[in-house]
Amino acid sequence: MSSTVHVEIEIAAPPTVVFDTVMDPAKLADWVTIHRSFKLISADALSEGARMDQVLHIRGVSFKVHWTLAAVRRPREAEWLGRGPAMSHALIRYRMLGGAEGPTTFAYTNEFSPPGGRLGNFASHVVVGHAPEREAHDSLMKLKSLIEGR
Repeated sequence: MSSTVHVEIEIAAPPTVVFDTVMDPAKLADWVTIHRSFKLISADALSEGARMDQVLHIRGVSFKVHWTLAAVRRPREAEWLGRGPAMSHALIRYRMLGGAEGPTTFAYTNEFSPPGGRLGNFASHVVVGHAPEREAHDSLMKLKSLIEGR
């Protein structure tokens, strides 16, 4: 079983600008609220198969996720597969919707599968509650401000 968070925001910028921002590991700290650090494993962060280790922090706990860029179609979409602690898994999708000149609707989807099947899913909801949705919303607001210069 997995839980899914889906959040969208309109950004006054072309899809290429939004794509380049969200795909730049050096800018993660500027917009991802739960991001703490990263280490690039691959020389080219924008090619399929690229790998990155990221430290995230939520509800007082830091943990490492090993990400692999499973699919990328610049400037419209990217898909990251993640492996976290205790055999947890995540799938993150970025989609840039709209015309070539903007504005761009940035659609963010995170599917998280905790270890332990239904029991693990229940425990995950008890421990983290609505934090993932709130953090996703806050992150997208920061992304909008970063790109629009506010």
